[in-house]
Amino acid sequence: MKKPFVLFLISLFFLLSSKAQQNKPTSSALPTVKILADSFYIPQLNRYRTIRICLPIDYNADLQKRYPVIYMHDGQNLFDKKTAYAGEWGVDECLDSLQKRSGKGFIVVGIDNGGTKRLDELTPWSHKKYGGGEGAKYIDFIVQTLKPFVDKNYRTLPKRKNTVIGGSSLGGLISVYAAFKYPKIFGKVISFSPAYWINLDSIKVFIHNNPLKYRTKIYSYAGVKEGNEMKDPFAEIESYFKKAGIKEKNHIQSQSIDGEHKEFYWRREFPKAMAWLFDLN
Repeated sequence: MKKPFVLFLISLFFLLSSKAQQNKPTSSALPTVKILADSFYIPQLNRYRTIRICLPIDYNADLQKRYPVIYMHDGQNLFDKKTAYAGEWGVDECLDSLQKRSGKGFIVVGIDNGGTKRLDELTPWSHKKYGGGEGAKYIDFIVQTLKPFVDKNYRTLPKRKNTVIGGSSLGGLISVYAAFKYPKIFGKVISFSPAYWINLDSIKVFIHNNPLKYRTKIYSYAGVKEGNEMKDPFAEIESYFKKAGIKEKNHIQSQSIDGEHKEFYWRREFPKAMAWLFDLN
């Protein structure tokens, strides 16, 4: 699969989400999902964004209890088929089920993608053909602005072992970057179908130059049907993780033979990632 076509699919997949609402059904989000802010200021990029939050089912029942927090990109695709393009992840339903089974609850903070700014914000470095490269400032926003706000206003467990960053495609790329840029902040990573190819040489150098001194767990996933432009870098980064100090027991590279670059497969994989990252029964 050629890179321009891959980029076209990635961009089309997300950029049409804001234009495809007319025929969407009513909201599928659980009552635990709220809009934290419909116009949250990003000072690092001088723009605004919708931020969504999903609280545990017992959040208002036990006012002393605190929870791990998962920061996720492409927030409009996480909880609600009304706002998602080509299906949602069903994160709220997944965590509801996991909590009922394991007793473990989580807070999820979903950052809506920036539409035409999505590629800019989710790529750490500029590509000579496709541009981008605002990823460092975007991650600075999460760490310096959004996380302090969430920790101040919600009952969180703020330490790194209870702080996850995750996403798919470019969101997978930027999540891995974030873990190596801020290893004291993020202790766990969800990286589905990471689009390493767009910044492949740079991300390899960055990982190599920033070996981890902390225990970091990374759950990586890719589908066999995503094409070699996605699969080959996915396999290649494995060796860089090992050299950077991530032990084999702290990294999973999951693959599915039927997997494509679609929300359906990320939704299917999400419960497995959560169960492994937090040792849920």
